[in-house]
Amino acid sequence: MHAKIDLQRHSLRGIGLMVAGSALITLNDAVAKWLSSTYPVGQILTLRGAFFLVPVLALVWHGGGLRALRVHSIRGQAYRAALFVAASVLFVTAVGLMPLPTVIALTFASPLFITALAPAMLGEHVGWRRWLAVLVGFAGVVLIVRPFQEGWQWVALIPVAGALVSSLRDIATRRITAYESSASILFYAALAVIVLGLATSPFGWQPVAAFDLMLFALQGLAMGGAHYLMVESFRISEAALVAPFKYTGFIWAMIYGASIWGDYPDATTLAGAGVILASGLYILHRELMNKKHKT
Repeated sequence: MHAKIDLQRHSLRGIGLMVAGSALITLNDAVAKWLSSTYPVGQILTLRGAFFLVPVLALVWHGGGLRALRVHSIRGQAYRAALFVAASVLFVTAVGLMPLPTVIALTFASPLFITALAPAMLGEHVGWRRWLAVLVGFAGVVLIVRPFQEGWQWVALIPVAGALVSSLRDIATRRITAYESSASILFYAALAVIVLGLATSPFGWQPVAAFDLMLFALQGLAMGGAHYLMVESFRISEAALVAPFKYTGFIWAMIYGASIWGDYPDATTLAGAGVILASGLYILHRELMNKKHKT
């Protein structure tokens, strides 16, 4: 009886951590959108990365100090860091140009790309059910982007490109976690973002107001806190239970978008987002079913 109660408590705690992590990562996105009206992308990434290093360094210290930063594959770390930088640039650019809920909905296409690329890049078998879910999910992307309508804007492709690059980053992460620590992966990715951002400093960086500096700190710490909460969520609860709650990020995006900018997604965007989220959840369900059959 007590074991059952403890399991329920852990499950509820895991769900709570995932919802809180999704709220924080979307808050980070909302702050990036707010700052993008004043500061260039490179400056946003650099200052956010500097504050993001604070929780990362705490993780390094907790993981054994400098030993946690040992690199076993320079090529693997560099490749993953480059993808992390590219995804960050695309995403911050997208939130500066488009409504936040629309961008978040399109970035949830990343699991669709991962599933489509898994046979070629990971050697994983993808059954016809998941292929069908991928096709349905991309139909949802088309609903949101609306490439066949008059007056459509090419900027809608930026978050789609970001989702593709994010899927490549996640595939690279799966590969290198076998021999690289989580602390080192996060540290070198953050360092790469900072270095790239600093390289853009001669091209239009702006003086930072005191209030905006606090926003940069909020952004970086929220991003670090989100990663920690999501990892903890998966650590204490089953993935099948907590993973679907990652999609609450779309709800948070609608809340932030409506309350700050007055952005309300139209019916077509909501329909497309619903299709993408449903497809992602079904793909997750099939993956977990396949893992159960293999064990």
